[in-house]
Amino acid sequence: MDRQTTVIAVGNQKGGVGKTTNTVHLARALVERGHRVLIIDLDMNHGATRHFGIVPEAFLGSYEMLLGEEPAESLVLGHGDEDVSLPEGLFLIPAARKLEGIDQALASKSKFLSPGEVLKEPLNALRGKFDVIFLDTAPNATTPTIASYLAADQFLLSAMPDPFAIAGLNDALADIGDAQRRGNPQLRLLGVVLSGVDKRTALAQSLTDFVEQSFALEGVSLKFRTTIGRSTVIPQTQKAGRTLFETHPDHKVTHEYRALAEELEQRLGLHEPVLAEVAHG
Repeated sequence: MDRQTTVIAVGNQKGGVGKTTNTVHLARALVERGHRVLIIDLDMNHGATRHFGIVPEAFLGSYEMLLGEEPAESLVLGHGDEDVSLPEGLFLIPAARKLEGIDQALASKSKFLSPGEVLKEPLNALRGKFDVIFLDTAPNATTPTIASYLAADQFLLSAMPDPFAIAGLNDALADIGDAQRRGNPQLRLLGVVLSGVDKRTALAQSLTDFVEQSFALEGVSLKFRTTIGRSTVIPQTQKAGRTLFETHPDHKVTHEYRALAEELEQRLGLHEPVLAEVAHG
């Protein structure tokens, strides 16, 4: 039986804002809640790939998928695959540094290819096989990032309570509106996740309040109620090639990701959906 797949692009126009960490742990939390989840790593820095301890050059992945050299289904890594230690129910299409050359490779294949085309066909092939597909994007306007805006159903903004990260949210918000006008009118803003929050500091509180008030639709804030705290255990798990769910299952940050996943379920419509369209103009 086919699943009702939702494709969620995760991004911000600034790097170092917890985007990949949020993607990986939200995916893992949804798996714990019984969902079948795929992450497609579209960042040339291959953060999601490395987060699971996978050697980027060891497998074919998103580069070959975008070029149409391999069917997307054949590139999916999962639990039980050799040299892969992914949790059961969580799948990955890895990335490698060669994504840096994707524009040149696509141009040499066909000068008529547009960014919107390179991801829609692979995603259509994967729809029905997963409940949620996360697109982990680069923090700049690479072709895979543009393709994500043009092919995703939802966009999840990730930020830390830092003035530059908040500015990046506004840039990404403008890009969402642009994508809606130029080829993906169905794209919706799912919400804003704040992570790396030190709740003891006045700056973090003031910026959290700013996001709460600034990103709203008809008086309802699009910031997720659950924020992810700052913790030294997160880089530890990255070094170990695991998630907090494997290394620190009872840590407060792990529980925060569980709560965030429950909120995300609600916004996706497993309960009452809260979906927002960026106003045109």
